[in-house]
Amino acid sequence: MLAQVGAQAQESASGGIYTCVDASGRRLTSDRPITACIDREQRELGPTGNVRRVIGPSLTEHEKAAQAAQLRKEQDERTRIADERRRERVLLARYPNRSAHDTERAAALEMVDSVTAVALKRIDELKEARKGLDAEMEFYKKDPLKAPMKLQRQIASNEADIEEQQRFIAGQGQEKQRIHKRFDAELAQLQRLWAARAPIPVAVPGEAR
Repeated sequence: MLAQVGAQAQESASGGIYTCVDASGRRLTSDRPITACIDREQRELGPTGNVRRVIGPSLTEHEKAAQAAQLRKEQDERTRIADERRRERVLLARYPNRSAHDTERAAALEMVDSVTAVALKRIDELKEARKGLDAEMEFYKKDPLKAPMKLQRQIASNEADIEEQQRFIAGQGQEKQRIHKRFDAELAQLQRLWAARAPIPVAVPGEAR
């Protein structure tokens, strides 16, 4: 036991021997890290020939930057996958089945239809008001420029209000398209998730197929 402890103490006190195989296939040995093998693996040996440690190749600044970029890319990918899994869990909790998803789609579309109906009603009111304005303009049919400025402003405002409501209605039509697109994309993802969650049927011995 004492002899073994003494040998270990002697080995730790002595310098290491470095060895490697260079680019030409030659095995090199030195009492310090070998410059010719800076781009490859080296081994540090103790006096008895045992491997103290393995030294990896030294990287250039460009290689270090490339390695760091690769590590960041891998970390970003892991984060993206984790975020995607989290969103999938939230989606499944919100829509456990097709009926729940269809119900929310219908509710979103109904909300758009309700505000569109309000805009359509407003247009009807504006058109009704325009009839009265047009009746007043009959007195100035031969020369509309002689109509009072107040009447002209009322007609211009009426036309602008109708155009604004029409633009709003067109926007609601585009909103319905966006809603369908969103729910269609969700449904495609949910169908995959529902299928993966569904239990695999177990065959019962002797059961007719």
